[in-house]
Amino acid sequence: MDTPQTPICSAKGCRAEAGWVLVWNNPKLHTPDRRKTWLACDEHREHLSQFLGVRGFLKEVVAFADWTPEAAGATGEPA
Repeated sequence: MDTPQTPICSAKGCRAEAGWVLVWNNPKLHTPDRRKTWLACDEHREHLSQFLGVRGFLKEVVAFADWTPEAAGATGEPA
């Protein structure tokens, strides 16, 4: 039986549980429909969102509990 893994924040050095999925796309590297994901804890949500936002990469921020790859058009699991 597989045990579910706790989602961990993508911020460097952070090991906190993630509560948010930041859905993004780098148009110079990815096709328009491709979606990448970062996970964020409450503390790092704004910082990671700003990092992606100033580059024009951020597409949406979704609560982890509400996120599905299909709804976001994302490929793969959050990373």
